[in-house]
Amino acid sequence: MYENLQAVTTMEAPAALGAYSQAVKANGFVFVSGQLGIDPATGELDGVTAAEQAARALKNITNILAAAGCGVEHVCRATIYLRNVEDFSEVDGVYAKTFTGTVKPARVAFGNNMIPKGALVEIDVIAVCPQN
Repeated sequence: MYENLQAVTTMEAPAALGAYSQAVKANGFVFVSGQLGIDPATGELDGVTAAEQAARALKNITNILAAAGCGVEHVCRATIYLRNVEDFSEVDGVYAKTFTGTVKPARVAFGNNMIPKGALVEIDVIAVCPQN
């Protein structure tokens, strides 16, 4: 494997559902895999609304970034996958409470997706973090 790649793992986020890492550090970047609104303690979705699941997904992302040595203020790109595009406004409201810096991440959102475990939302991010 390429020596500059490092897997990032934490018990403060759900274990991967397949053959992937929670995140990968490479050359100052942290690529966080798509996070569902899963409570890592139970392995189950945390909430029944898209907003509740988005809040948990963002908490999982925050915990993964912390394990990588950075935080949400380092996120430069985010992707939001929604089962129902009609949930965009409520998810955006939760998202806005997480990313409060003057420079918001570049972002794209897609609706009408089939997401694992019957989830309503999935979020992935890319961060540029200080070298540790």
